[in-house]
Amino acid sequence: MAPAADDPALETLFLPLVSGAVAWPRDGGGTLFLRARAGAALDAARGQVLVCEQSFKPWADALAASGQRAVDAEAGRFERVLLLAPRQRMESRALLARAVAQAAPGGVVVACAANNEGARSMQADLAQLAGPLHSLSKRHCRVCWTAPLDAAVDQALLAQWLALDAPRPIEDGRFLSRPGLFAWDRIDAASALLASCLPPDLAGRCADLGAGFGYLSSEVLARCPAVTALDLYEAEARALALARHNLAAARVPVGFHWHDVTTGLPETYDAIVSNPPFHQGRADDPGLGLGFIAAAQGALRPGGRLWLVANRHLPYEAALSKGFARVHTVREGAGFKVIEAIKESGK
Repeated sequence: MAPAADDPALETLFLPLVSGAVAWPRDGGGTLFLRARAGAALDAARGQVLVCEQSFKPWADALAASGQRAVDAEAGRFERVLLLAPRQRMESRALLARAVAQAAPGGVVVACAANNEGARSMQADLAQLAGPLHSLSKRHCRVCWTAPLDAAVDQALLAQWLALDAPRPIEDGRFLSRPGLFAWDRIDAASALLASCLPPDLAGRCADLGAGFGYLSSEVLARCPAVTALDLYEAEARALALARHNLAAARVPVGFHWHDVTTGLPETYDAIVSNPPFHQGRADDPGLGLGFIAAAQGALRPGGRLWLVANRHLPYEAALSKGFARVHTVREGAGFKVIEAIKESGK
């Protein structure tokens, strides 16, 4: 799940700084980059004090490999705040508000989104919050930036939007979730289907790959009494923090791992469950699920069991048949399929 080699939104974000329409901070003043991604466009920031924040593990790892360490930067004020706006509207508004709140007096916020990821809405929201904007478009993306921030900022709206992505109860208070996460306000149908199929004899040490806010893990513990330990692997730190809360009263030892599953797993397991991601942006990317399958195959002990749910059209069976001794479809419904794959004993 490495960042794309060609990143139009990242390139477009830096256009105002490259062109001189927005100046870099004076005297080495700081620049905060929210939802930062690595890429060639970051060359424009050489020599600048750039504070990067990225909660998605593969992209945080890519930043580290490029020499930019991702940190938690919720405190502090900065002369420039850059952000790559997310598609989910409430999450985007909260991030825009945070960018404005963390801009120093007279600072400038620069925001970018792809046209098909809500660029027009993002621009309208930032203008509503901070006043008139400048904008540029390139490669089906839009970048906009504020004037030096002053009294034009709508302080009441700022306070309202800062709270938009706060954790909140869902499913009658059973879980905490927050906007921007996968299926954030409900139990997604695929995970619910997999949970309904889980066998009560699933036993031993178990892992949940792509655990999100912890729904499937909670179902494993409720439905499979012979499970004795559980590890959650999740690439999005915002989701993993909620999973810690949602499984705080678990009946077995639980581990929480901010981890890119496609790089492999550090431990071995008797059973693995997964509803793997299959999108990179808007496009289907079966390679993500294949990466999860390879990681599970490598981490299961002999005779170990993988329980997987996927969209019915995704071509996972061939990969499963190569890595497992037995593969069968347990159930199909609502466009999904639940598969059990059992690793050969003695290997």
